[in-house]
Amino acid sequence: MSMPRSLQTRLGWSLGILLMVLWIGAASVTAILARHAIEAVFDSGLQETAQRILPLAVADALGRDDPGVTQRLAEIREHDELLTYAVRDDQGRMLLLSHDADPAIFPRWSGTGFAQSATHRFYHEAALQGTVRLTVAEPLAHRDAVAREIQMGLGLPLLVFLPVALLAIILTVRASLAPLHRFRERLAARGVRDLSQVPAEDLPAEVAPVAATLNDLLSRLAAAFEAERSFAANAAHELRTPLAGAIAQAQRLQAETSDPGAERRAADIEATLKRLTRVAERLMQLARAEGGRLRLDRTADLRPVARVLNDELTRVAGVGQVTLSLPQEPVMSDLDPDVFAILYRNLVDNALRHGATGAPIEVSLSREGMLTVANEGPVIPGEVLSRLVGRFERAGARAEGGGLGLAIVQAIAQRIGSVLVLTSPRPGQVSGFEAKLTVPIGHGHRN
Repeated sequence: MSMPRSLQTRLGWSLGILLMVLWIGAASVTAILARHAIEAVFDSGLQETAQRILPLAVADALGRDDPGVTQRLAEIREHDELLTYAVRDDQGRMLLLSHDADPAIFPRWSGTGFAQSATHRFYHEAALQGTVRLTVAEPLAHRDAVAREIQMGLGLPLLVFLPVALLAIILTVRASLAPLHRFRERLAARGVRDLSQVPAEDLPAEVAPVAATLNDLLSRLAAAFEAERSFAANAAHELRTPLAGAIAQAQRLQAETSDPGAERRAADIEATLKRLTRVAERLMQLARAEGGRLRLDRTADLRPVARVLNDELTRVAGVGQVTLSLPQEPVMSDLDPDVFAILYRNLVDNALRHGATGAPIEVSLSREGMLTVANEGPVIPGEVLSRLVGRFERAGARAEGGGLGLAIVQAIAQRIGSVLVLTSPRPGQVSGFEAKLTVPIGHGHRN
């Protein structure tokens, strides 16, 4: 039988079983010692009784007119006679019997001292040079009954004490492990990107080194992630100026050359540099999504932000290309408007790049904070959908874009406690693609 995985259960069972074994062992040893003490006390009482009765028996035997007649003492008051006795002469004739004595149980004379049969314990005593012999008998059942009472007195409390002891052990172990449970709850309550130290001051000394090692690991991970984010953000930032200069040179080259081939190559260079600029911008957004503060200490209405973003994207994509649906009531959220803008732009840009050409993109923000972006286009298989939130993942080998837009949205969704849901085809349609997530409404947990 394997031990339970729970440390609390293991300690409870182990201590309970150990306590029960120790109690049973102590009770057994005590019962054996008590049995020996009882035997000594009863033997002493048997011997003392014989020595007290013997002078009376001698006087009775000497005062008889007919020594050969057996006399049985009359019972003065009804009672249970645990000790019976018989007085005999040296010829073995019964001279005197106690009122409840059975002559058949008394053994042959074997000299002064103790004797025992299957049912009785005897003590022989003699006087007048062995001519008057007294035998006192005690039933062994009487001694066994007393021994059983002592054993029951030692064992019965176990039935009451053991459950109480087990409950006390369980409560004590639970109280002792409470700091460990609190440590686990603190760790489980952490956000996806929260690698700060977990308070471990109240942990037991046996577990504290494990917590210290875990906190040290969290510190190293946080430093590694921060270095990665800083490198991505700094590299993207440093690339913006030279990329802008290179794009300007490519555009100038197109304007100054009269060679059609050179003009095409300059246009290709410009397009490549613009794609690289977009990737750099996405890397900066990804660094912000993974390491920056996403929520504020105040709330603001997200509808004006959505309108500004929609107007900006409409100027780029064309009138009627992006439709926006907003509720009449304010959508108050503590999400940083810049972070909401990153969500909005990446979802709409993903729809513009991968949706059907000329088909409108439908954007809606509900009063509950549900941001939905839907577009027409071919159905995306489920196994591809599950990969789209990864970095540098695209729906197809020929798809445009750097494959970072949905990864940025996914990183923000995880940190604000939301879930990015991708669906293809659109609900109620046979084609298309839909992305939705819920932004926090009001004040909540800070990230």
